[in-house]
Amino acid sequence: MSLSEEDLTCPICHEIFSDPVVLSCSHSFCRTCQERCWDARLHECPICRRKSSKSSHFPNLALKNICEAVVSRKEMEAEEERLMCPLHREKFKLFCLEDKEPICVVCHCSMAHKDHQCSPVEEATTDCKKKMNKSLKSLEDKLSKLNTIQKSSTDMFKYIKEQAAATQRRIRGQFEQLRQMLDREEEARLAAVKREEEEIGAKMKAISAEMMSLAEHIQVVRQLLEEDDMVLLKNFKDNEDRSTTLGSDNMSGVLIDVTNHLSNLKYRVWEKMLEHIDYTPVTLDPNTAHPCLILSDDLTSCHYTDQMNSCPDNPERFHLSAEVVGATALGSGSHRWVVQTESNQDWLLGVASSSIPRNAEVNARPENGFWTLCFRDGQVKAMTSPPRRLAVSKTPKRIKVHVDYDKGTVMFWDADDDSLIHAYEHTFNETLLPYFYTQSCHPLKILPEKGACHYAEAMKPRLELLNLNLHSD
Repeated sequence: MSLSEEDLTCPICHEIFSDPVVLSCSHSFCRTCQERCWDARLHECPICRRKSSKSSHFPNLALKNICEAVVSRKEMEAEEERLMCPLHREKFKLFCLEDKEPICVVCHCSMAHKDHQCSPVEEATTDCKKKMNKSLKSLEDKLSKLNTIQKSSTDMFKYIKEQAAATQRRIRGQFEQLRQMLDREEEARLAAVKREEEEIGAKMKAISAEMMSLAEHIQVVRQLLEEDDMVLLKNFKDNEDRSTTLGSDNMSGVLIDVTNHLSNLKYRVWEKMLEHIDYTPVTLDPNTAHPCLILSDDLTSCHYTDQMNSCPDNPERFHLSAEVVGATALGSGSHRWVVQTESNQDWLLGVASSSIPRNAEVNARPENGFWTLCFRDGQVKAMTSPPRRLAVSKTPKRIKVHVDYDKGTVMFWDADDDSLIHAYEHTFNETLLPYFYTQSCHPLKILPEKGACHYAEAMKPRLELLNLNLHSD
């Protein structure tokens, strides 16, 4: 007699029996269901309420075997169902490479997959496993890097706090210098107003004294008019001379010249400040500096030290060689800056592609993204392939680097006599960065330009455009 699935269902959990037991009343239950019922109530059958002792239930091995066979058959059917196409009830034998899904033979002939490339399931499985293993390797590498970052995050956070504090301190220092400059300018201009006030006051006092003198002279004239004719004639010349020198009715310039003190005051103060403020066309990026390089507070010079700085191993930083790059990328236009080398006997200067590796040591050659000039062992060399020694009349102490991105030129000049040392020509395909290398304790320093000069240079194209528009009107 065959049993239905209902006959194999536990009356308590309504699932197929799991490890069934039979009571003395012949009713069967899952072991766990029966024990749970007995824990909650008296020891009685949950169906017929017949009392049983705790030891009066026995494993129902026959029922267990039947239930396990049914469960195994259902699992096999589910597995077969999983491997079959739900539309055509055929086994999946192909894998659609375009839709990335398993299909049956009938699916392959259907409109949905008719022109799609397919491969056998076995081949597709091998190929997918290879791709997944590759992806897994990439994910594991990322996880490893994140673990490394997490382990160093405490030191990184400490460095960031120190970096923020130092940056804020330098900002305050520079603003304090600006405030002192403004205070001095304010005092000078207030003093000028006070000085003018005192000068006008002195002028007004002189007018008062002149008025008294004039009043006295009028009295003398009146008295002289009352004298006899001969006395009048004898004193006429002296009286006439004095009359011409006394008295002035010109009251111009007795007020404070407010316009002179207030007209475009902020602009004129700004212009004057520019005369005392330097502008550096290139500044160094401290986040890229090798740990053995010391940068100045204003980020315009660097020198080498044997003691490595405590700084994080961030991706932008040069790890193997004493290098640093500028903070501003050069992607168009013309750019120039002057580097003072002085006593430094070991340096490379120029530009490098922004994509140069930071964690590998590569030769500074044009094919590797470097266009540089080198000074080492008393020789000036162009870092071509191979490096070429250059004939110079004297060792340059100030190097002017001139980059014209659009024309594709990098030129090096001796800034003291404006003689060309070397020039590169190249068609640039990516942004460039000013590049510096040294293993000398003597600094490489980027020289400043006067602020006013830089402002005038920056304003020149705008003024030319304005002039052009005026003429065209």
